[in-house]
Amino acid sequence: MASETRKRKTDHIRIALSKNVQARQATTGFEDIFLVHRALPEIDKETIDMSTTVFSHKFSAPLMVGAITGGTAKAEKINAAIAEAVEELGLGMGVGSQRVALEDKSLEKTFSIARKKAPSAFLAANIGGIQLVNGYKLKEVEKAIKMIDADAIVIHLNPLQEAVQPEGQTNFKGVLREISEIAKELDKPLIAKETGGGISLEDAEKLEKAGVKGIDVSGAGGTSWAAVEYYRANGRDRAFQRRLGDAFWDWGIPTAASLIEVSQAVRIPVIASGGLRNGVELAKALALGASLTSLSQPVLEVAVKGTRETVSLLTLLLEELKNTMFLVGAESTANLSETPIVIVGKTAEWLRSREVNIDSFARRGRN
Repeated sequence: MASETRKRKTDHIRIALSKNVQARQATTGFEDIFLVHRALPEIDKETIDMSTTVFSHKFSAPLMVGAITGGTAKAEKINAAIAEAVEELGLGMGVGSQRVALEDKSLEKTFSIARKKAPSAFLAANIGGIQLVNGYKLKEVEKAIKMIDADAIVIHLNPLQEAVQPEGQTNFKGVLREISEIAKELDKPLIAKETGGGISLEDAEKLEKAGVKGIDVSGAGGTSWAAVEYYRANGRDRAFQRRLGDAFWDWGIPTAASLIEVSQAVRIPVIASGGLRNGVELAKALALGASLTSLSQPVLEVAVKGTRETVSLLTLLLEELKNTMFLVGAESTANLSETPIVIVGKTAEWLRSREVNIDSFARRGRN
């Protein structure tokens, strides 16, 4: 079983780096979100404070590297590079699903390297929600946390990926109940995370009620796991799975729409991920209600090269974020939640059809 999981993880990295697995026609929706430029920002860019405290941890800026990998020698090097980078910059990171290391103890080092290289950074452990209805309980969750001395545990929800994956497990009945049971007993924050399909306001309300301490929306518009599985099935000459991957390539709730739905539905921290690609989009996400932002694919592309390349990318993203904050007159990340926003196009249509209030965004900052 562990060897099969490890092979799948190797496939995922190879395909993500060699094939175009980004959404084809679907977009994140951030092209429909406009921050209002201030010709009189009335702030000093050099004194902008991007720090924030979320999950009782202080970040130098509201940015995490999302869950990427683990379980292979190449994955260990990737996690080491990312960990060194986020430690240097005061950010955070998540590791990939730790199922493979729970099945094979010899692979723990491919994950634990993260804490070794990042002794003070925010680290999030990771287990699949589907595993909770297939035998994993509090014991396994605590092992995953201990493996990397994590500050939180992510339970990832990936029904789309499981549905199109040749080895997919699709009995999600009871996942919410299992999440609730673990959340009650756990002494670390439990974060529910999608994997590119987005989270609706209905599911967000259920997750908050179940006791999760944070929600990572991971909406559509970035990496498509249906596309990844399309290429895996293509390599195995499985026409049925390949057809499914192609049909559901762009499936999901666009990231911006999911973020707005969730941030208005719950009072717990919301993490914006799913196709974010620059600091302007990070600022938009924060202005829409996110407590943290997260991205994976762009970091994977540089992490395979090394730590310095990873630091350079993350530093550039932070500089883009700071410049955006300057141009809207936000002296802190908290101020971004007060800046006016204009929402147009398909995103506005989506939200109105879902009866989500967006008028309040444009009225901000008029006092």
